[in-house]
Amino acid sequence: MSVTPKIISTLLASALAATSVTALAAPAAKPTAAEAERFLADTEARLNKLNNEQSRAAWVGSNFITDDTEGIASYFAERYLTASGEAAIGARRFNGVKLPAESARKIMLLQQTLVFADPKEREQYAQLQAAMNGAYGKAKYCSTPDNCMALGEMEKVLATSHDEAKLKEMWVGWHAQSPSYKQKYIDYVALSNKGAQQMGFADTGVMWRSQYDMPPEAFAAEMERLWQQVKPLYDSLLTYTRYKLRATYGPDVVPLDGPIPSHLFGNMWAQNWSNLYPLLKPTTGASSYDLTKVLEQRKTDAKQMTQYAEGFYTSLGMQKLPTSFWERSLLTKPRDRDVVCHASAWPLNEKDDVRIKMCITPTAEDFTVIHHELGHIYYFLAYTKQPFLFRNGANDGFHEAIGDTVALSITPSYLKQIGLMDQEPDVTADIPQLLERALSKVAILPFAYSVDKWRWDVYSGKTKPADYDNSWWQLREQYMGMKRPVPANGTSGFDAGAKYHVAADVPYARYFLADMLQFQFHRALCREAGYTGPLNRCSVYGNAKAGAKLQQMLALGASKPWPEALKAISGEDKIDGNALLEYFAPLKTWLDQQNAALAAAEKKS
Repeated sequence: MSVTPKIISTLLASALAATSVTALAAPAAKPTAAEAERFLADTEARLNKLNNEQSRAAWVGSNFITDDTEGIASYFAERYLTASGEAAIGARRFNGVKLPAESARKIMLLQQTLVFADPKEREQYAQLQAAMNGAYGKAKYCSTPDNCMALGEMEKVLATSHDEAKLKEMWVGWHAQSPSYKQKYIDYVALSNKGAQQMGFADTGVMWRSQYDMPPEAFAAEMERLWQQVKPLYDSLLTYTRYKLRATYGPDVVPLDGPIPSHLFGNMWAQNWSNLYPLLKPTTGASSYDLTKVLEQRKTDAKQMTQYAEGFYTSLGMQKLPTSFWERSLLTKPRDRDVVCHASAWPLNEKDDVRIKMCITPTAEDFTVIHHELGHIYYFLAYTKQPFLFRNGANDGFHEAIGDTVALSITPSYLKQIGLMDQEPDVTADIPQLLERALSKVAILPFAYSVDKWRWDVYSGKTKPADYDNSWWQLREQYMGMKRPVPANGTSGFDAGAKYHVAADVPYARYFLADMLQFQFHRALCREAGYTGPLNRCSVYGNAKAGAKLQQMLALGASKPWPEALKAISGEDKIDGNALLEYFAPLKTWLDQQNAALAAAEKKS
């Protein structure tokens, strides 16, 4: 999953500004359309320059984590944020002025940001943002003073071990790190709300929900509608997983009903259950093929992993990656310093300076992730000709969905075509393949939905700092069917902060929307390619017609409301969870059959 500086800073509320109270008052003279056009031209030129500068500083700050680089990143972020806030205030002058649709949209987009009247608060906000990001990147769990583990090492234990006590130790050890920056997060939330209120929003959560071309309350209702649409599939998957975990860890650890301890799902946040596949795979039909083993045996390095992904996009008729991408990206973990290894894609200017920051290893998971990250890169490249304010995704879910859509085409057919598989498995392998994919695509849905539900309540004041953990785990139980492995830390806990996107204040609804949109995009591209078989077997690799349809949508950037962008690729203007359900329909039938048999066996035992 990705964090891209411009996405965060331009549309998703990481922008704020120092501006005087006087500046908040509209000038007496009635503004004209000509003034608005001049204002937009000047503003876009200024923001473009400052955004390039702050992106470079952020890149250095994430790749060379020191107190100095943290300060540099904070300084340049503050400069950009100052200009963003001044632009937001300036844009308010032109509300009500009759403008061309494109200009009116820019005026609207400029105002979806935070603004501060007090320069000290603006500075503090930027410092807190940099400090939390740095604290997360440097955090380690030390079982003894001489035995410390970074997050990546702990994740490997969760992914591979079936020692319940060891899993619990890793989970508790990592979640013990975030309370150290809880107070910073509390201060950050308070400042963020002040900035949102300066622009007329009740709080930051309302501002986030206002960025989807619909009223905030309508967006919240749309999220719930989509979740209810796909919930039966998640429930079937969770029930099946419960029975298998119960067989592995015993009834004393995994109850027959009620929430399941979250450290058992092979992932630090139980958002992706792919590592459970060896425990869950069907007894028959599963292919012995192991992509990770193939990549390791071939000694596939980070550059080669990235070249495989590049080849998919060029097969659709898209350009090769710029030479500078290969020269400037960080593709492997440095031995001499700390970096934030969380995979991310970066646009550093309005031309073609695009980069990946990712510690790539030769695994099936990273093979998928690098295909995903290049989805961001090719989106950046597609909308470079758009004006500054439109160089973004149609909504933030679109940006995440592009690479995931491509990843759905990582089928046996695709792997065979690129030489990573000798022979495609028999059709009987469909269920195992669907199950493995559901462990990431379906399992994440309630997590992705509830992360921002938690933050909406935090920003609104409904959830107080003393109740952070209580609220977090209420949502975990309600939506995910999970519980904390050990008793909570009372009022001092901050388990939410153990997730990168909370510590970095990156909105998470985008991942929920992306999970829905990618199947809708995939269905649309498969139809464009003339494919008529089961949706899960479709790969659009090498299909220029599907590629042209995708590129048409990408090139729009944020220039149109997202329903128009959705219509450009799919012919539909509403997000539809039925595409996901269609993709996993054979699996749903199989899961329900398995669950009935497992329930009957449980009763007999």
